[in-house]
Formats: sequence, C-alpha cells, structure tokens
Amino acid sequence: MLSSLRQQIAARWRTDPLLSSTDFRRYWSCLVLTSFGAQVGALALPLCAVLLLHASPGQMGILTASQAIPFAFFALPAGVWLDRRRKLPILLATKTLHGLALASIPVAWWCGLLSMAWLYSVAAILGVCSVVGGGAEQIFLTLLVGRERMVEAQSRFATTDAISRLLGPGLAGILIQLLTAPVAMMVDALAFLFCAWNMARIRSREAAPTPSGRHPLHDIRAGFAFIWSQPLLRALAWGAGAWHLLFYGYAALTVLFATRDLGMTAGMLGVAQMLGGLGVFVSSQIVKPLNARHGPGVTMLIGTAATAVGFALIPAIPRELFGSPLASAAAYALLVFVFDCGVMLFFIPYQSLRQRVTPDDMLGRMISTMRFLTIAIAPLGALAAGSVAEAFDVRTALGCIGAGGVLLAIGMMRSPALRSVRP
Repeated sequence: MLSSLRQQIAARWRTDPLLSSTDFRRYWSCLVLTSFGAQVGALALPLCAVLLLHASPGQMGILTASQAIPFAFFALPAGVWLDRRRKLPILLATKTLHGLALASIPVAWWCGLLSMAWLYSVAAILGVCSVVGGGAEQIFLTLLVGRERMVEAQSRFATTDAISRLLGPGLAGILIQLLTAPVAMMVDALAFLFCAWNMARIRSREAAPTPSGRHPLHDIRAGFAFIWSQPLLRALAWGAGAWHLLFYGYAALTVLFATRDLGMTAGMLGVAQMLGGLGVFVSSQIVKPLNARHGPGVTMLIGTAATAVGFALIPAIPRELFGSPLASAAAYALLVFVFDCGVMLFFIPYQSLRQRVTPDDMLGRMISTMRFLTIAIAPLGALAAGSVAEAFDVRTALGCIGAGGVLLAIGMMRSPALRSVRP
C-alpha cells in the first residue's frame, strides 16, 4: 500500500506542471519552512516585549512601526535596484540576514543585554529584509512559474500558509509556554537560515537584466507614472494603503489586548491563532471558485468586508463572555478565523491583479512603488494606536481601528475599478 501511494504521488508530480519542476518544489519547501518559522516569530517577538520586558502600549506601537519604517526609506530605490539585478542572490542574502537578526534576540536575552531598543533594531532589520527580499521573492516567483500560473501557484502557497497558520501558532504557544519566547525565536532563526541554504540549490537562473543607463530617479518617477496611468493600480494602492494603516495599529495592540484585557496565556493565544490558520485554509480553497465566478475585484471586496468584521468586533469582546474567560477566548479565536480568512481573500487577488496589468520590465518598480504607497504610512497607524491606548486604553484604540475598517470596506465597495474587474 505504501509503495502504491508513492507511485501515485510520483505520477501526480510528473503530470502537474508546477510540481514536476524540481526548482518549484524546492522553492515551495522553503516557503513551507519559513511560513512555519514566521508563525512562531510573529507570536514570539511581541511576547518577548510583553512578557520579558513588560512593554507599554506606546512601546508596542514603536516596535510594530519599526518593521514598517524601512518601507518608507527603501521601497522605491529597492524597486529600481531589483529591476537591475538577478533576484535569487538577493533572496539568499535577505533570508540569511533575517535568520541572523532573529538569532540575536535569544543570544542577547541569555547574555542579559535584551532591551526594547534591541527589539526595535531587530524589527527594523526584519523590515529591510521584507522590503528587499519580499520584492525579490514576488518577482522571482513570476519568473519561475510564468504569469499564466501565478494564481495557481499563489493558491498552493495559500494552502501551505494555511497549514502553517493552523499548526504554527500552537507550536509557538507551546514553545513559549514551556521553553520561553527566546527559545522560540531561535527555532524561527534556524528555519530562515536553513531556507537560505536550500534556496541556494535552485538550479534555475534568470537572465541578467539589460543594463540601464538611466538615472535611478528616472526609474522611480516611471514607477509612479505607471501606477498613476492605471486606474486599477490606483484603486489597489489607496485601498491597500488604508488597510495597512489600520492593520499595523491592530497588530501593535492585539497581543496586549489578548494577554492583559482578556487574560489569555501564551498557550491559549497560540491555540486561538490556530483558528486563524483554519481561516487561511478555508480562503485558499474558495478563492479560485470566487475568482472564477465573480472576478478578483469582488473577491477582494469580500475579503475587505471580512477583515472589517474582525477589526470591529474583537475590541467588543468582554473579559468574561457569559461569565467565562474561556468563552471570551473562544470568541477571540472565532473572530481571528474570520479576519484571517478575509486577509487571504484580499491579498491573493490583489497580488494577481497587480501582475496582470504590469509588463515584465516594470515588475520591480511597480511592486516596490506599490509597497511604498501601501506600507510607508503604516508606521503612523501603529504609533497612533499606541498613543491612543496610552491616553485612554487598548480597547478604545482598537475600537477606533474597527470604525476605520468599516469605513474602508464601504469606500472600497464604491470603487468602480474594483467592482468592474472581470474573471
């Protein structure tokens, strides 16, 4: 029976256009590993601040903002640079730097040197890796699988991400509960370092980009001009920009809200986040039929509405729902499920729509310019959320974010450019 199963898997790989590629399988395996590592780190980093350093809401706002600030400084020049360089070596360098930065946190903790300033610095380095490496990753994937298979590839990655979201937070919660947050950060670091080693074995090599004699400022201006000339990209830019502004404020405060306002332990928070992984899995299964039936624009709007539900209702959870803190934790987990399902329904069509209207020689500039437009202002969301929470309380600050999420959903639903996109 085991032999028969292996034969079926081998036959599937031979006939599947994506799985038949050794390079794609290696690339996908790297994403599996870093997806699990990222889930551990996403919970462990803020918990290091909250549990080990007793961070205030304002400090949590600065920590979250530190990861987004590099987009304001590096997103535009990174796009020009990426269009003039091979992408795989950049990927390898940023994955390695990401892993080393994460590994510095447990080392600093064990040496008695860990501070909020240290965490701010690590967060900023991770932001630089995200700016440069994230842009290179998106372009390299397009070159690896081709435009015609981008949605299919992203759907597979969404399934992978769903599994990591389903299992990763629980693993993170257990690691943090039993072995402390610094140990969890070391696990995350090792995942990124191993990924860099494995990616180095990819055989596919893209052609060297054509040398450009143009001044970098010319290419930056061209990126802005291209996006301005495309009504769809303009609509995507303002919608995603407003969403990231809200999300970074939400991300700065949710761990504080869950642990201090709702009284959840690291293990309970990990289990609650696992339902978010289930939401990602559900969205990965329904995104293709939704795209086929309604088009990616409407699918994006459905995702926006789902995230608005999460933004608005999470701060309304009482400390003891129906007299039970466990019921409050369950309500939190259910809303995380809805929110994360919406995130994937928003971003899978968002990425494919950007690539659909952009020629190859503009991909780097388009992606970096869009990332600048959509994430450069995100630190303001985190800092504002932290300030409001300091002046009032965390629940009030999250309530303001919820109101903004509802207004954003209404505004995007009124956008003709998004509603009119055909399947």
